Amino acid sequence: MSVKAFKLVSAVEREMLMGDKNYINIECIECCGKNLYIGTNDCFIYHFLLDEKISTAGKITFAATKQLHKYLGLKKPVNELKAASALTRLLVLCDNTIALVNMMNLEPVPTGARIKGAVTFTLNENPVSGDPFCVEVCIISVKRRTIQMFMVFEDRVQIVKEVFTPEQPCAVAVDGYYLCLALTTQYIILNYNTGVSQDLFPYCSDEKRPIVKRIGRQEFLLAGPGGLGMFATVDGISQRAPVHWSENVIGAALCFPYVVALDDEFITVHSMLDQQQKQTLPFKEGHILQDFEGKVIVATNKGVYILVPLPLEKQIQDLLASHRVEEALVLAKGARRNIPKEKFQVMYKRILQQAGFIQFAQLQFLEAKELFRSGQLDVRELISLYPFLLPTSSSFIRSHPPLHEYADLNQLTQGDQEKMTKCKRFLMSYLNEVRSTEVANGYKEDIDTALLKLYAEANHESLLDLLVSENFCLLTDSAAWLEKHKKYFALGLLYHYNAQDAAALQLWVKIVDGDIQDSTRSDLYEYIVDFLTFCSDQDLVWKYSEWVLQKNEEVGVQIFTKRPLEEQERNNINPDDIISCLNKYPKARVKYLEHLVLERKIEKEKYHTHLAVLYLEAIFQLKSMSTDNCTETTELLFKLRSFLQKSDLYRIHFILDKIQGTDLHMESAILYGKLEEHEKALHILVHKLKDFHAAEEYCRWNSENRDVQYRRRLFHLLLSVYLDPGTSDCALVTPAVDLLNNHAAQFDAALVLQLVPDSWSVQLLSPFLAGAVRQSVHTKRMTQAALGLAQAENLIYKYEKVKQKGNPILLSDKKVCQVCQNPFCEPVFVRYPNGGVVHTHCAANKQLNSDVTHHSSSSSNQT
Repeated sequence: MSVKAFKLVSAVEREMLMGDKNYINIECIECCGKNLYIGTNDCFIYHFLLDEKISTAGKITFAATKQLHKYLGLKKPVNELKAASALTRLLVLCDNTIALVNMMNLEPVPTGARIKGAVTFTLNENPVSGDPFCVEVCIISVKRRTIQMFMVFEDRVQIVKEVFTPEQPCAVAVDGYYLCLALTTQYIILNYNTGVSQDLFPYCSDEKRPIVKRIGRQEFLLAGPGGLGMFATVDGISQRAPVHWSENVIGAALCFPYVVALDDEFITVHSMLDQQQKQTLPFKEGHILQDFEGKVIVATNKGVYILVPLPLEKQIQDLLASHRVEEALVLAKGARRNIPKEKFQVMYKRILQQAGFIQFAQLQFLEAKELFRSGQLDVRELISLYPFLLPTSSSFIRSHPPLHEYADLNQLTQGDQEKMTKCKRFLMSYLNEVRSTEVANGYKEDIDTALLKLYAEANHESLLDLLVSENFCLLTDSAAWLEKHKKYFALGLLYHYNAQDAAALQLWVKIVDGDIQDSTRSDLYEYIVDFLTFCSDQDLVWKYSEWVLQKNEEVGVQIFTKRPLEEQERNNINPDDIISCLNKYPKARVKYLEHLVLERKIEKEKYHTHLAVLYLEAIFQLKSMSTDNCTETTELLFKLRSFLQKSDLYRIHFILDKIQGTDLHMESAILYGKLEEHEKALHILVHKLKDFHAAEEYCRWNSENRDVQYRRRLFHLLLSVYLDPGTSDCALVTPAVDLLNNHAAQFDAALVLQLVPDSWSVQLLSPFLAGAVRQSVHTKRMTQAALGLAQAENLIYKYEKVKQKGNPILLSDKKVCQVCQNPFCEPVFVRYPNGGVVHTHCAANKQLNSDVTHHSSSSSNQT
């Protein structure tokens, strides 16, 4: 695909060079800075100064001023010209001789130094000599198959090396010690220092003109077979893909990133970056194409022209304008080497951003996203395409010059709703990705506000996630947008995030009451309860407590029962105030008191008593109603009994008075048990309720955490109730027998035998008697074992005591101290292992003690 990379500008018109002499033809050219040298077929050298001019419109022209011309006097064409600016010399090949002339006046050097026998020559632009005052020249000699290397100084020449080739060379280029040669049938690389050569690829010199051109350090451009421009390094490999040019190419030049080729009718421009032909310029009768320090010059027999490269930035912008994104990016990357680093980075980022918008407009969202990221796009450039997404307070102004040609999304999509929806989905995804990255720094409010608006408009599920997490949505813009799209629940979340809980609750209550419509949450009432539960504003809690309790008192009471534990422990809200508030809501009041007593374990008599009374009142109320509430009554009775059993803080007599005269016999029994009036309790369980299992359970739970004797007393008491002589109920015999047989361990067999009637048979009590005997034998044996162990332990202690006593020591007034030889005045002494006895003050003397110890150690070491 074409791109305008160069413009052809005339440099030297025919009239300036030859006037009306039509026989004069241009044979060769050389350019060094502003100096242009032309060699002609009539043995003349012309010197021009080129002056580059740029018009106000940016148009480039060249004005050539003729300095002088020089006739060499050989009547032969001037074949080649090469400038050696360091020596102010011009090397001129004419009639197989290279002469040295002054660059300024074109006069030969006084010494007449020259190189003879040259067919063609080239300069080594990567010299190996290291001498700044000479140039290295490589010639193809008139001798067959011979290459010669010379060092050319200001006024003399010196041959350095002569190299023989396997075939006759036709063209040569040199880089350091390496020669790239076009031979008769092939191209080769030859190291003239070591003599090592490497074949590259074949070609036929009879069919086409060979091209060998050095394009960079250790790299050459060659005219290959099949119309290919081949790149080759000194190692004989190609690091670039070839360019496709004409089969009849006669010249090539390099102006990075382009290779320029010349054939009979055209100048073609090829990219080294993607190997595509970028431009074609009609140019007939051309026969010279060369580049000089980045300046590409082309010539016919009669005139000289310059290929002026258009600025790379303009080329890139032209490609982008044609939506040729890939080509523009390739060219931009290739331009890195020709542009200062800082300028390139700025330019390249902008190009990436422009390319991103082109891809975006083509709905290539993945490519666009990658380009936006790489180009570090100010994401507000993208947001600004979408009407009304940027906050009204945003100070953003679009880049100038603009990065794209679109006013807004409507223009970009031409009103296509499907495309618009896709673009909005992309922006949602992109903003969500960049909002937590460095890209968002400095304008997070604009990004989050835009994202909220997109979510709300699309009814996207991520709207709530955005609002319940850290965000920077601007309240004024966002609130208006949410209200416009009837997202009232989300608006409440926005108010809450901005510490406006009162406004949030007001909205949510309206939704539950049906004043406004929003189906976002079907469980909004429960959400409000949960919100109030964790709300630290007590005024709000009290304000909406009546509302939540009226809706559902059992759920609503959670605003008090499920508050954070640390807040409840600090009693931020007085429990008595809460109970007062709940007086109108009996179920809620019970739930709250259960929370205080059973969950928080608050040990206050008034709460325990109050809860018990509420249980009783609820039971009495249910019992007074129809029997449809049987299950509920049973549950309440179970709660009451469990509470009466476990709590020790309620007023027992008060509760007992409440249930006197009712059928709550089990509860009465529990209360009598709390008063230690176990006989009354058991009498109720046995005679009124006839619940024998409950009677046994009564004995069990009332004796928990008590000693064995207390438990035995309760079980004996129960047996006494069963066997009360004042009753003649034969139905109590069976539970009495079962009690004995099932709980034999809890009874004193001797006392039981005194209580049971004489009429009972041994067989009836055989399980109890067997268990009692077994327990008695077991107890006896365990006691004997314990006694035996105690006696053994006592014996061990006695042995240790005797062992510690040892032999007796007799002390009398005749016994003297072994140290001072004085008698003992009191029964206090120190005894040594050998049996020696000394005064305590004598033993304190370390030196004497040491002597005595040493003396005594000879007789005994026993302690």
